[in-house]
Amino acid sequence: MNSFLRPITDWVSTKKGMWITIVTWLVLMIGLSAGPAVSDYKVTNFQSLPDDAQSIIANEKLEKYFPNDQGTPGILTFHNENGKVNLEEVTSIMNKIIGAKIEGVDEIVNISQLPPEAIEGFKSDDQSTIIIPMTLDPGLDSRQIGETVDAMAEVGNGVTEGMSETSFRITGPAGIAGDTLKLFEQADFVLLFTTIVIILILLIVIYRSPLLAFIPLLATVIVYQVVNQTLGLMGAGGLEINNSTTSIMSILLFAAVIDYSLFIFSRFREELNHHETKYEAMKHAMRATGLPVFLAGGTVLAAMLVLFFANFRDYQNFAPIFGTTMFVIMLASITLVPALFTLFGRKAFWPKVPKFGETKEVKHRFWGPVAKFVVNKPGLSGGIIAILMVVSALNVFNLDFEFDTVKSFPKDLPSREGYEIVEAKYDKGELAPTSILFEGKETLSEKQIEALRTTLESEKDVTSVRLTNVSDDAKVVKYSMTLDLNPYSVEAIDMMKELIENGDEVLSEANLSGEVYYGGTTPKLVDERDVNNRDIWVIVLLETLLILILLFVLTKSVKMSVYMMATILLSFLAALGLGLFLIDVLFGYEAVSTRVPVYAFIFLVALGIDYNIILISRFLEERKTKKVKQALEIAIRNTGGVISSAGLILAATFAALTTMPIADLFVFGFIVAIGILMDTFLVRGMLLPALILFFEKDKK
Repeated sequence: MNSFLRPITDWVSTKKGMWITIVTWLVLMIGLSAGPAVSDYKVTNFQSLPDDAQSIIANEKLEKYFPNDQGTPGILTFHNENGKVNLEEVTSIMNKIIGAKIEGVDEIVNISQLPPEAIEGFKSDDQSTIIIPMTLDPGLDSRQIGETVDAMAEVGNGVTEGMSETSFRITGPAGIAGDTLKLFEQADFVLLFTTIVIILILLIVIYRSPLLAFIPLLATVIVYQVVNQTLGLMGAGGLEINNSTTSIMSILLFAAVIDYSLFIFSRFREELNHHETKYEAMKHAMRATGLPVFLAGGTVLAAMLVLFFANFRDYQNFAPIFGTTMFVIMLASITLVPALFTLFGRKAFWPKVPKFGETKEVKHRFWGPVAKFVVNKPGLSGGIIAILMVVSALNVFNLDFEFDTVKSFPKDLPSREGYEIVEAKYDKGELAPTSILFEGKETLSEKQIEALRTTLESEKDVTSVRLTNVSDDAKVVKYSMTLDLNPYSVEAIDMMKELIENGDEVLSEANLSGEVYYGGTTPKLVDERDVNNRDIWVIVLLETLLILILLFVLTKSVKMSVYMMATILLSFLAALGLGLFLIDVLFGYEAVSTRVPVYAFIFLVALGIDYNIILISRFLEERKTKKVKQALEIAIRNTGGVISSAGLILAATFAALTTMPIADLFVFGFIVAIGILMDTFLVRGMLLPALILFFEKDKK
């Protein structure tokens, strides 16, 4: 690998190579900026499940037999929190909405044409609320759904401004999809701005040099634009891009580029004391750090590509997007970053400019004493950390999952407010009824159709089953089933899974033969849970095996690779356990999305290996001429500062996700930030060195 990298980094470190490298990156950035933008290809109605999932097949069957029924449903919610809802005001709002003839609305109930007894069916038991169902056109994409919902909300809210009693909100899948798009578009800008500010402040505070803060950020901005525009081209080529994926991608990009920049310029500063020209100093700095940095990036890249083996398409979508991101970062780490630091040379470190021939040893006020303590008391230091990590990891057994995505939205979001009104005032199942399709082999009589309906209605936790459509040949029928459970709850998912598995028994009880399919929110969540559980094991096993192989390539030692991997896995479990405890105590999150542990594993393992590589590379370098204890002390002391600085910045960068108004990203960012800090100061600084001293012995 060194034979491949050295000619590249040596050339980049020359005056000519430096300028060509910088100009090439700038031309690439400007050229790609003329192409399509990634924002044009983001979607919120992203199909997470594989095509062979039961609920996806059910939806395809429903679309095949009853295509006009498959538009995006929504619920118009009218509520008076102080008493009975005013029917005249509701009718006035509805007439305005219907009269506006908003593009994208497929069907909406006109209550002004309904008899009084029919209108009562839309009211809540306490008469405080009326819900009106509507359906949007089937062909609308997520952005068009958002535009249609916004137009309806603008008309409806314009009428309610002069009303004293009635509030109006749009919820259901249509309202939630519209709000989701706006949330991410607004939050992405805040996230990007917050990330840049945090990194800038920390770099200046830690290194006390304006240019050392500016140069890595300049590299990051260039890489960010190249990656974003490359993803835009991939989107134009047919790649679906999930909103949450790009949000996390931007954090990964900033974190990785800054991390690798810190590793390079810390060694560059050392070499400036030993070499008169900045070009020679960078050449020797990259000979020492180029391979570890490139391997660290390659490890993260390989870890991301493992996600191609997942069935859950949210995880699959990470693979090409994060893989592309890491590939560009790896190229930048051995070309753009060293070229920029070479351009600025010694000036980059002003006011503490390193001088040629200066032999004054850098003081390690924190990591010097820590390194000495760890190598002299490995049992004590490593034992205490191991106990703390194991205790934290045990809290993983208290992990509970949350499937109600609306609960991850801000409380004042209109779709969530409407959702919670419907949840409180009606049967919870009204939030998202289940569509049931029976496909028979022969024409069904009215008696048979009613027999299946009553059989389904007799199932536990079912409130009602309504016949909604029959095919022309009467071989296929569609029902709408409402539960007395929240359709997003674990109880509803368990109930639906049991009903699906007992499908043959249901048909037998109704004396029918054929196939029954379940579509809608709750059946989809059944599939999501099953697929996610399978993917967790696949991702954990494959990434563990992959990283073990990569560690063996680096260390040439099976033993060292195994205990290094063990520290990474323990660090992840401890971070997850401690994070779950803290988000419950501090923020009131008793359960998390199924995606959070998987995302946390991917990032904590992939990024944790980076610090392993930096520490072990220096240890192996020093061990060639020194004994284990002395080599380890030098490695801890000399890499501790840059690893802890990088860890602080990396943790703060992921903590920027807590500015996102989506609970999944908030919790993910918080847990990863906790994990990075534990990994930086406890695992890499104390636990791993203790294990090295225990397992590695001096050669006789």
